Amino acid sequence: MIQPIPGIDPSVPPSGPGCVECDAAGGWWVHLRRCAQCGHVGCCDSSPSRHASAHAAETGHPFIQSYEPGEDWFWNFQTQQAVSGPELAAPTHHPIEQPVPGPAGRVPADWQRRIH
Repeated sequence: MIQPIPGIDPSVPPSGPGCVECDAAGGWWVHLRRCAQCGHVGCCDSSPSRHASAHAAETGHPFIQSYEPGEDWFWNFQTQQAVSGPELAAPTHHPIEQPVPGPAGRVPADWQRRIH
C-alpha cells in the first residue's frame, strides 16, 4: 500500500485549465503549476504574477506539480527541493491546444521582457 504524503491529495482535481488569478484579472502566464493539496492552478515564478508561489505562501500548502504537458515533477516549497509524488487526479496538464506562454490572445508581444 502506498503511504499518503501529508500535503498531497491525489484525489483532488485541478481548479481549471489556467491560472485562477490571471484568468480572473485578464492576465497571462509562462507556465502553470498545480497545488498538490487543493488543486489550485497558478502561474510559475517566471510569470509576471507568480501566483503558484503566492498560493503556497498564503495557504501553507507545500507541494506543487507542473501542469505542463509531458511534465510530472513536484516541488516542495518548504525544502526548496524537487520531490517525487503520486499521480494526481486528471487532467494532469493544461489543454494541449493552449499555447505557452498563454492563454492565446492575452500574451503581450514583448512578453520575454516581462518575465522573471
